[in-house]
Amino acid sequence: MYTEKNNYPGSLQKPIGSGFSSATTANEVIKGISLTGKTAIVTGGYSGIGLETTRVLSAAGATVIVPARDAEKAGENLKGIINVEVEYMDLMNPESIDTFAQKFLDSKRPLHLLINNAGIMWVPLRLDSRGYESQLATNHLGHFQLTARLWQALKKANGARVINVSSYGHHMAPFNFEDPNFNEREYQTLLGYGQSKSANNLFTVELNRRAKEFNVRAFAVHPGSVNETGLGREAPMELFQQMGTHDPDGNIFPEVAAKLKTIPQGAATSIWCAVSPMLNNIGGVYCEDCDISELDLGNIEHKYDEPSTLRGVLPASLDEEIAKKLWKLSEEMTGITFRLE
Repeated sequence: MYTEKNNYPGSLQKPIGSGFSSATTANEVIKGISLTGKTAIVTGGYSGIGLETTRVLSAAGATVIVPARDAEKAGENLKGIINVEVEYMDLMNPESIDTFAQKFLDSKRPLHLLINNAGIMWVPLRLDSRGYESQLATNHLGHFQLTARLWQALKKANGARVINVSSYGHHMAPFNFEDPNFNEREYQTLLGYGQSKSANNLFTVELNRRAKEFNVRAFAVHPGSVNETGLGREAPMELFQQMGTHDPDGNIFPEVAAKLKTIPQGAATSIWCAVSPMLNNIGGVYCEDCDISELDLGNIEHKYDEPSTLRGVLPASLDEEIAKKLWKLSEEMTGITFRLE
Protein backbone atom coordinates (compact mmCIF):
# COMPACT_ATOMS: atom_id res chain seq x y z
CA MET A 1 0.00 0.00 0.00
CA TYR A 2 1.11 3.54 -0.72
CA THR A 3 0.30 4.46 2.86
CA GLU A 4 3.21 2.31 4.00
CA LYS A 5 5.79 3.96 1.73
CA ASN A 6 7.85 7.12 1.99
CA ASN A 7 9.09 8.94 -1.08
CA TYR A 8 12.79 8.61 -0.31
CA PRO A 9 14.70 9.26 -2.55
CA GLY A 10 11.92 9.38 -5.12
CA SER A 11 10.59 5.82 -4.78
CA LEU A 12 7.04 7.03 -5.59
CA GLN A 13 8.08 9.39 -8.41
CA LYS A 14 6.19 7.79 -11.25
CA PRO A 15 3.38 9.40 -13.28
CA ILE A 16 0.02 7.83 -12.41
CA GLY A 17 -1.94 8.71 -15.55
CA SER A 18 -4.04 11.58 -14.28
CA GLY A 19 -5.59 12.21 -17.69
CA PHE A 20 -4.43 15.81 -17.58
CA SER A 21 -1.44 17.48 -19.27
CA SER A 22 0.75 20.57 -19.36
CA ALA A 23 -2.06 22.37 -21.23
CA THR A 24 -4.71 21.63 -18.57
CA THR A 25 -6.13 24.64 -16.71
CA ALA A 26 -7.03 24.90 -13.04
CA ASN A 27 -10.73 25.14 -13.94
CA GLU A 28 -10.53 21.85 -15.82
CA VAL A 29 -8.85 20.10 -12.89
CA ILE A 30 -11.48 21.12 -10.35
CA LYS A 31 -14.51 20.50 -12.56
CA GLY A 32 -17.17 18.56 -10.68
CA ILE A 33 -15.44 18.89 -7.29
CA SER A 34 -17.16 20.79 -4.46
CA LEU A 35 -15.13 22.40 -1.68
CA THR A 36 -18.15 23.73 0.20
CA GLY A 37 -17.37 23.80 3.91
CA LYS A 38 -13.61 23.58 3.33
CA THR A 39 -11.10 26.19 4.44
CA ALA A 40 -7.89 27.03 2.56
CA ILE A 41 -4.95 29.35 3.15
CA VAL A 42 -3.04 30.48 0.06
CA THR A 43 0.13 32.51 0.63
CA GLY A 44 0.75 34.93 -2.20
CA GLY A 45 -2.86 34.30 -3.16
CA TYR A 46 -3.42 37.73 -4.61
CA SER A 47 -1.15 37.76 -7.65
CA GLY A 48 0.03 35.48 -10.46
CA ILE A 49 -0.77 31.80 -10.09
CA GLY A 50 -1.66 32.39 -6.44
CA LEU A 51 -4.53 34.66 -7.46
CA GLU A 52 -5.80 32.06 -9.92
CA THR A 53 -5.50 29.39 -7.21
CA THR A 54 -7.57 31.54 -4.85
CA ARG A 55 -10.18 32.24 -7.52
CA VAL A 56 -10.62 28.58 -8.45
CA LEU A 57 -10.81 27.32 -4.85
CA SER A 58 -13.32 30.04 -3.99
CA ALA A 59 -15.48 29.25 -7.03
CA ALA A 60 -15.59 25.61 -5.88
CA GLY A 61 -17.04 26.73 -2.54
CA ALA A 62 -13.98 26.97 -0.27
CA THR A 63 -13.39 29.82 2.15
CA VAL A 64 -9.93 31.12 1.24
CA ILE A 65 -7.74 33.13 3.61
CA VAL A 66 -5.03 35.13 1.86
CA PRO A 67 -2.19 36.36 4.08
CA ALA A 68 -0.60 39.39 2.43
CA ARG A 69 2.27 41.76 3.04
CA ASP A 70 0.30 44.45 1.23
CA ALA A 71 -3.29 43.96 2.39
CA GLU A 72 -4.53 46.95 0.40
CA LYS A 73 -3.15 45.61 -2.88
CA ALA A 74 -4.48 42.15 -2.04
CA GLY A 75 -7.96 43.52 -1.41
CA GLU A 76 -7.86 45.33 -4.73
CA ASN A 77 -6.70 42.28 -6.69
CA LEU A 78 -9.23 40.00 -5.01
CA LYS A 79 -12.20 42.28 -5.61
CA GLY A 80 -15.18 40.34 -6.92
CA ILE A 81 -13.97 36.96 -5.61
CA ILE A 82 -16.33 35.52 -2.99
CA ASN A 83 -15.48 33.71 0.25
CA VAL A 84 -12.09 35.43 0.64
CA GLU A 85 -10.53 36.86 3.80
CA VAL A 86 -7.37 39.00 3.70
CA GLU A 87 -5.01 39.14 6.68
CA TYR A 88 -1.61 40.78 7.17
CA MET A 89 1.48 38.57 7.08
CA ASP A 90 5.04 38.99 5.83
CA LEU A 91 7.09 35.81 5.34
CA MET A 92 10.27 37.79 6.09
CA ASN A 93 8.81 38.82 9.46
CA PRO A 94 8.58 35.85 11.87
CA GLU A 95 6.43 37.75 14.39
CA SER A 96 3.81 38.45 11.72
CA ILE A 97 3.67 34.73 10.85
CA ASP A 98 2.98 33.85 14.48
CA THR A 99 0.32 36.57 14.78
CA PHE A 100 -1.44 35.45 11.60
CA ALA A 101 -1.36 31.76 12.59
CA GLN A 102 -2.61 32.45 16.11
CA LYS A 103 -5.54 34.47 14.79
CA PHE A 104 -6.50 31.56 12.56
CA LEU A 105 -6.15 29.04 15.40
CA ASP A 106 -8.32 31.26 17.60
CA SER A 107 -11.10 30.93 15.01
CA LYS A 108 -11.21 27.18 15.89
CA ARG A 109 -11.57 26.26 12.21
CA PRO A 110 -9.97 23.16 10.72
CA LEU A 111 -7.56 23.90 7.87
CA HIS A 112 -8.17 21.60 4.91
CA LEU A 113 -5.69 23.13 2.46
CA LEU A 114 -2.47 25.04 3.11
CA ILE A 115 -0.98 26.19 -0.18
CA ASN A 116 2.48 27.63 0.43
CA ASN A 117 2.53 29.47 -2.87
CA ALA A 118 4.29 32.79 -2.20
CA GLY A 119 7.84 33.11 -3.42
CA ILE A 120 10.56 35.37 -4.70
CA MET A 121 13.09 34.60 -7.43
CA TRP A 122 16.52 35.81 -8.54
CA VAL A 123 16.58 38.89 -6.30
CA PRO A 124 19.65 40.86 -5.16
CA LEU A 125 21.25 39.88 -1.86
CA ARG A 126 18.95 40.86 1.00
CA LEU A 127 18.92 39.65 4.59
CA ASP A 128 16.05 39.57 7.03
CA SER A 129 16.33 40.82 10.62
CA ARG A 130 17.94 37.50 11.62
CA GLY A 131 20.58 37.73 8.90
CA TYR A 132 18.95 35.07 6.73
CA GLU A 133 19.12 35.34 2.94
CA SER A 134 15.76 36.50 1.57
CA GLN A 135 15.02 33.69 -0.90
CA LEU A 136 15.65 31.08 1.78
CA ALA A 137 13.71 33.09 4.38
CA THR A 138 10.69 33.66 2.11
CA ASN A 139 10.51 30.49 0.07
CA HIS A 140 11.32 27.96 2.79
CA LEU A 141 11.80 29.16 6.36
CA GLY A 142 8.68 31.35 6.44
CA HIS A 143 6.55 28.51 5.13
CA PHE A 144 8.17 26.00 7.51
CA GLN A 145 7.23 28.28 10.41
CA LEU A 146 3.70 28.88 9.09
CA THR A 147 3.07 25.14 8.63
CA ALA A 148 4.37 24.40 12.11
CA ARG A 149 2.18 27.06 13.71
CA LEU A 150 -0.92 25.85 11.84
CA TRP A 151 -0.30 22.16 12.54
CA GLN A 152 -3.15 21.69 15.01
CA ALA A 153 -5.66 23.15 12.52
CA LEU A 154 -4.31 20.89 9.76
CA LYS A 155 -4.61 17.85 12.00
CA LYS A 156 -8.17 18.85 12.93
CA ALA A 157 -9.24 18.73 9.27
CA ASN A 158 -8.70 14.93 9.14
CA GLY A 159 -7.56 14.82 5.53
CA ALA A 160 -5.68 18.08 5.06
CA ARG A 161 -3.18 18.66 2.28
CA VAL A 162 -0.13 20.93 2.31
CA ILE A 163 1.09 22.07 -1.11
CA ASN A 164 4.56 23.61 -1.31
CA VAL A 165 5.07 25.43 -4.59
CA SER A 166 8.57 24.45 -5.63
CA SER A 167 10.20 24.79 -9.05
CA TYR A 168 12.41 23.21 -11.64
CA GLY A 169 14.80 25.77 -10.13
CA HIS A 170 15.78 23.14 -7.55
CA HIS A 171 18.09 21.82 -10.30
CA MET A 172 20.15 25.03 -9.94
CA ALA A 173 21.56 24.17 -6.51
CA PRO A 174 21.34 21.63 -3.69
CA PHE A 175 20.91 22.91 -0.14
CA ASN A 176 24.19 24.32 1.19
CA PHE A 177 24.41 23.42 4.88
CA GLU A 178 27.85 24.96 5.30
CA ASP A 179 26.82 28.47 4.22
CA PRO A 180 23.08 28.80 3.53
CA ASN A 181 23.10 32.59 3.97
CA PHE A 182 26.14 33.33 1.79
CA ASN A 183 28.19 34.66 4.69
CA GLU A 184 31.40 33.10 3.37
CA ARG A 185 30.80 32.68 -0.36
CA GLU A 186 30.00 35.16 -3.08
CA TYR A 187 26.27 35.65 -3.51
CA GLN A 188 24.82 34.15 -6.65
CA THR A 189 21.09 34.65 -6.87
CA LEU A 190 20.56 31.46 -8.91
CA LEU A 191 22.21 29.41 -6.16
CA GLY A 192 20.09 31.16 -3.52
CA TYR A 193 16.93 30.41 -5.44
CA GLY A 194 17.98 26.85 -6.23
CA GLN A 195 18.70 25.93 -2.63
CA SER A 196 15.40 27.43 -1.47
CA LYS A 197 13.52 25.26 -3.97
CA SER A 198 15.55 22.17 -3.04
CA ALA A 199 14.47 22.99 0.52
CA ASN A 200 10.80 22.99 -0.59
CA ASN A 201 11.18 19.43 -1.91
CA LEU A 202 13.08 18.19 1.13
CA PHE A 203 10.54 19.76 3.50
CA THR A 204 7.69 18.15 1.55
CA VAL A 205 9.02 14.61 1.66
CA GLU A 206 9.87 14.81 5.37
CA LEU A 207 6.64 16.58 6.35
CA ASN A 208 4.62 13.90 4.59
CA ARG A 209 6.50 11.12 6.37
CA ARG A 210 5.76 12.69 9.74
CA ALA A 211 2.22 13.88 9.00
CA LYS A 212 0.58 10.96 7.21
CA GLU A 213 -0.31 9.13 10.43
CA PHE A 214 -2.52 12.17 11.19
CA ASN A 215 -4.10 11.93 7.71
CA VAL A 216 -2.21 15.01 6.45
CA ARG A 217 -0.46 14.78 3.08
CA ALA A 218 2.19 17.04 1.58
CA PHE A 219 3.04 17.70 -2.07
CA ALA A 220 5.68 19.74 -3.90
CA VAL A 221 4.64 21.42 -7.14
CA HIS A 222 6.51 22.69 -10.18
CA PRO A 223 3.97 24.99 -11.89
CA GLY A 224 5.91 24.98 -15.15
CA SER A 225 7.37 27.95 -17.01
CA VAL A 226 4.55 30.47 -16.74
CA ASN A 227 4.17 33.75 -18.60
CA GLU A 228 3.45 37.10 -16.93
CA THR A 229 3.54 36.10 -13.26
CA GLY A 230 5.85 38.95 -12.27
CA LEU A 231 8.04 36.47 -10.38
CA GLY A 232 11.21 37.40 -12.25
CA ARG A 233 10.69 41.16 -12.12
CA GLU A 234 13.92 41.78 -10.17
CA ALA A 235 16.01 39.27 -12.07
CA PRO A 236 18.97 40.61 -14.06
CA MET A 237 18.13 40.55 -17.77
CA GLU A 238 21.55 39.01 -18.45
CA LEU A 239 20.37 35.79 -16.79
CA PHE A 240 17.48 35.43 -19.22
CA GLN A 241 19.76 36.32 -22.14
CA GLN A 242 22.33 33.72 -21.07
CA MET A 243 19.56 31.13 -20.96
CA GLY A 244 18.64 31.98 -24.56
CA THR A 245 15.10 33.12 -23.81
CA HIS A 246 15.51 36.87 -24.48
CA ASP A 247 17.06 38.95 -27.25
CA PRO A 248 19.81 41.60 -26.75
CA ASP A 249 17.13 44.27 -26.21
CA GLY A 250 15.58 42.32 -23.34
CA ASN A 251 12.53 41.05 -25.22
CA ILE A 252 11.45 37.44 -24.89
CA PHE A 253 11.73 35.57 -28.16
CA PRO A 254 8.18 35.09 -29.55
CA GLU A 255 8.82 31.40 -30.19
CA VAL A 256 9.78 30.95 -26.50
CA ALA A 257 6.79 32.99 -25.25
CA ALA A 258 4.46 30.82 -27.32
CA LYS A 259 5.66 27.75 -25.41
CA LEU A 260 5.11 29.18 -21.92
CA LYS A 261 2.11 28.25 -19.83
CA THR A 262 -0.72 30.67 -19.15
CA ILE A 263 -1.50 31.55 -15.54
CA PRO A 264 -4.58 29.22 -15.48
CA GLN A 265 -2.30 26.41 -16.72
CA GLY A 266 0.36 27.36 -14.18
CA ALA A 267 -2.09 27.05 -11.28
CA ALA A 268 -3.44 23.70 -12.45
CA THR A 269 -0.92 21.43 -10.71
CA SER A 270 -1.40 23.15 -7.33
CA ILE A 271 -5.14 22.61 -7.70
CA TRP A 272 -4.65 19.00 -8.80
CA CYS A 273 -2.54 18.28 -5.71
CA ALA A 274 -5.14 20.03 -3.55
CA VAL A 275 -8.22 18.15 -4.77
CA SER A 276 -7.42 15.02 -6.79
CA PRO A 277 -8.87 11.79 -5.33
CA MET A 278 -6.00 9.97 -7.08
CA LEU A 279 -3.70 11.31 -4.37
CA ASN A 280 -5.75 10.15 -1.38
CA ASN A 281 -3.22 7.45 -0.48
CA ILE A 282 0.01 8.97 -1.67
CA GLY A 283 2.08 11.98 -0.62
CA GLY A 284 5.54 13.43 -0.34
CA VAL A 285 5.78 13.54 -4.12
CA TYR A 286 6.93 16.27 -6.51
CA CYS A 287 4.33 16.98 -9.17
CA GLU A 288 4.26 18.79 -12.50
CA ASP A 289 1.85 19.03 -15.44
CA CYS A 290 -0.99 17.72 -13.23
CA ASP A 291 0.69 14.39 -12.50
CA ILE A 292 3.49 12.96 -10.40
CA SER A 293 6.82 13.85 -11.98
CA GLU A 294 9.39 11.31 -13.09
CA LEU A 295 12.84 11.21 -11.52
CA ASP A 296 15.62 12.96 -13.38
CA LEU A 297 18.45 10.43 -13.44
CA GLY A 298 20.39 12.32 -16.09
CA ASN A 299 18.09 11.03 -18.81
CA ILE A 300 16.30 14.33 -19.52
CA GLU A 301 17.90 16.98 -21.73
CA HIS A 302 17.02 20.41 -20.36
CA LYS A 303 16.89 23.53 -22.56
CA TYR A 304 15.73 26.87 -21.21
CA ASP A 305 14.41 27.91 -24.63
CA GLU A 306 12.29 24.72 -24.66
CA PRO A 307 10.25 25.11 -21.43
CA SER A 308 8.64 21.67 -21.75
CA THR A 309 12.09 20.11 -21.17
CA LEU A 310 12.42 21.81 -17.77
CA ARG A 311 10.99 18.86 -15.90
CA GLY A 312 11.87 15.97 -13.63
CA VAL A 313 12.91 15.93 -9.99
CA LEU A 314 16.38 15.27 -8.64
CA PRO A 315 16.63 12.33 -6.19
CA ALA A 316 18.98 14.37 -3.98
CA SER A 317 16.13 16.81 -3.28
CA LEU A 318 14.10 13.89 -1.85
CA ASP A 319 16.92 12.25 0.10
CA GLU A 320 16.02 10.98 3.57
CA GLU A 321 19.21 11.96 5.36
CA ILE A 322 19.31 15.43 3.79
CA ALA A 323 15.60 15.99 4.47
CA LYS A 324 15.98 15.14 8.16
CA LYS A 325 19.07 17.31 8.41
CA LEU A 326 17.19 20.24 6.84
CA TRP A 327 14.23 19.77 9.22
CA LYS A 328 16.61 20.05 12.19
CA LEU A 329 18.35 23.11 10.73
CA SER A 330 14.99 24.74 9.95
CA GLU A 331 13.95 24.27 13.58
CA GLU A 332 17.21 25.85 14.73
CA MET A 333 16.98 28.79 12.30
CA THR A 334 13.34 29.56 13.14
CA GLY A 335 13.61 28.77 16.84
CA ILE A 336 10.64 26.39 16.52
CA THR A 337 10.41 22.77 17.55
CA PHE A 338 8.02 21.33 14.97
CA ARG A 339 6.77 18.15 16.62
CA LEU A 340 3.80 16.49 15.01
CA GLU A 341 1.59 15.23 17.82
